[in-house]
Amino acid sequence: MTRAFPPAASWTSALIAAVIGFGGTVALIVQAMRALGASVEQTGSSITALCLGIAVVGALLSLRLRMPIVLAWSTPGAALLAAGVPGTSWSDAVGAFIISGLMMVLLGAIPALGRLAEKIPASVASGMLAGILLPFCLALFQVANADPLLTGVVVGVFLIARLRLPLYALLLVLVAVAALTLLRGQVSALPDGAVFGVLAPVVPSLSLARVMSIAVPLFLVTLMAQNLPGLVVLRSSGYDPGASPLLIGTGLATAVLAPFGAHAVNLAAITAALCTSDQAHPDRARRWVVGMLYAGCYLLLALFAPLLVRFFLALPHDVIAALAGVSVIPALIGSLETALAQKGEQDAAIVTFLAAGSGLTLFGLGGAFWGLIAGVLAIMAKSLLQRKGATGS
Repeated sequence: MTRAFPPAASWTSALIAAVIGFGGTVALIVQAMRALGASVEQTGSSITALCLGIAVVGALLSLRLRMPIVLAWSTPGAALLAAGVPGTSWSDAVGAFIISGLMMVLLGAIPALGRLAEKIPASVASGMLAGILLPFCLALFQVANADPLLTGVVVGVFLIARLRLPLYALLLVLVAVAALTLLRGQVSALPDGAVFGVLAPVVPSLSLARVMSIAVPLFLVTLMAQNLPGLVVLRSSGYDPGASPLLIGTGLATAVLAPFGAHAVNLAAITAALCTSDQAHPDRARRWVVGMLYAGCYLLLALFAPLLVRFFLALPHDVIAALAGVSVIPALIGSLETALAQKGEQDAAIVTFLAAGSGLTLFGLGGAFWGLIAGVLAIMAKSLLQRKGATGS
């Protein structure tokens, strides 16, 4: 007999996945939007739009495919945006978000583009991602110049939690830092703004420089660090939906919601494992309902997104920097491992890593773009020299 309601484990798995995914990285999203010049209202709109995209598109995909499709926002993409490109306006950023989303749609719709994307060396793509993330991790320790206790608490709780409760590490750090900040009385009055979900559209503007310095790197890090690992999680759990509907669905969600500030809606990876495992639902054929429950959690988060954003904006700058820094450490570890794993490509990976993390800006194009170019050129030069050497011998 089929159960009318999902088991308690399904509700718990969905709730925990949503809380971890939202609470562990929302500080970085807030920092990214503010770095691009978004107002308090526009930042609230960004979080609201992202949560709506995760909820609505995730529920539709789960229902249609009968699989637990768990979506998230792009944390590495937010790190890229928070690094900033001088001269970028909020309308420029929104235009770049739209282009990035459309690129994901094209990738899913045209198989030849998918094969072309697979030719990008993983060492170079991961080196670019690692370079994007590095400044945020360094900022965590730079905070110690003014507040060593804060850095000590963040690092201590993170390391202990990674040993004992790795999945909850970032959430536990957030709780510890919030408690420390409240005990110190460092929370300012909440800035004026809405309490419930709000969408504030902006007319996008497009420029080639912003497409190259924001849209292309955002597309690549979202693909490499979010969508591809998310597909691996699904396949390891016995599901094979095919990449096309997922890339098209998330790309369309990004493009449609970008005018409201959504930078990237994509597949979740780590939190998705909570909703796709046997523990989430004993019946794999019925496990798609966990994806629906997860989507419902994000609908609630969308409802109160502006209030949550205002709370984070009331925190001291050092607290936000510390939370943003610790939230990307796991991604930095993974990207460095991948970047240096391929023998013979370590030099190209390191060049990419250093250029992307340097803060270099030339011709209006940021370090992520130049890092990618440097890495690809290094790979091409090595291949050319090897072929010449083989011919000469």
